[in-house]
Amino acid sequence: MSKKFKVLVILATLLIAGFIVTPQANAQLTQKKALRLGYFPNITHAQAVIGVGNGDYQKALGNNIELKPFTFNAGPSATEALLANQIDATYIGPNPTVNGYVVSQGTADRVISGAASGGAVFIVRNDSGIQSPKDFAGKKFASPQLGNTQDVALRKYLLDNGYKTKDKGGNVEVLPVKNPDILTLFLKKEIDGAWVPEPWGEKLIKEGNGRLFLDERTLWPKGKFVTANIIVNPEYLRNNPEVIKKLLEAHVNETQWINGHKEEALKTFNIELKKLTGQTIPDDQLKQAFSRLELTYDPLRETLIKSANDAFDVGFLGKTRPDLSGIFDLKILNEVLKEKGLQSIAGTVNQSLLAH
Repeated sequence: MSKKFKVLVILATLLIAGFIVTPQANAQLTQKKALRLGYFPNITHAQAVIGVGNGDYQKALGNNIELKPFTFNAGPSATEALLANQIDATYIGPNPTVNGYVVSQGTADRVISGAASGGAVFIVRNDSGIQSPKDFAGKKFASPQLGNTQDVALRKYLLDNGYKTKDKGGNVEVLPVKNPDILTLFLKKEIDGAWVPEPWGEKLIKEGNGRLFLDERTLWPKGKFVTANIIVNPEYLRNNPEVIKKLLEAHVNETQWINGHKEEALKTFNIELKKLTGQTIPDDQLKQAFSRLELTYDPLRETLIKSANDAFDVGFLGKTRPDLSGIFDLKILNEVLKEKGLQSIAGTVNQSLLAH
């Protein structure tokens, strides 16, 4: 055996054993990417709660993309994390989405998919004395966080019924309180009601002596309005379209599976919820809460624009009504839908809503 041949044999052996990295192999190693994904332990984010928890999303992303999940209590916290480049994408409500877009002058986020419609309710204590909006004077209500989607909905509803909040010189108080703590305040009779996402609404009914005062679906045409969507950092979207496509494939698949296997999905949701929070939701509460929402990949864009106009009307989003004409980027979602033989999402928004 010649010396040259021996060297080739040794090199081949080392290569097979992984001790020598070729330029091509090195390129593969450096191509490993990360997706830092935010979501909340709510059923309006059920696709992420289930799909991230049971490994479906990581499986869809593949071995070359590392999924790094982050959980939040409400939208403003997730928006702050996106603005600070601590996450790349997140499930989130429409108002924090709009706020991030406005604060960053359109540079911080893009809506790339819908996630949920409905699933938000106004619950009052049975002994609060509230029978109609005429009884709101002097009352104290809660929302999950200042400026989040339910907070804006509550303030707009009060305004539409002739009330101003105390910070605006009125006689109704709205307190920002984390969802788990709202139940405690109900039981202590320290608040009269709360506008919350499910399953917290049903929990207030079953455990907090609460009563359904208003299902927010009744305020919207056809009973549909965006409660959650998926947003992404535009720079991450430009640099990692293949990652976002895999994320949206996972999201659409999870949405279809949940909608087609609701009983199994609810059990799985509780399993994953316990991993996140250490608690589960009683089956009857979860089933009832889930009946008030629809999981979807349609971002229901005109309802997001309406939510933004409502936020402006109640004093958020500055002094000028925001231009949201660039907030949606549904190109990759429509690619995914087309490949799955599903109907694409229309490409225009009613311009009169943008102008309002």
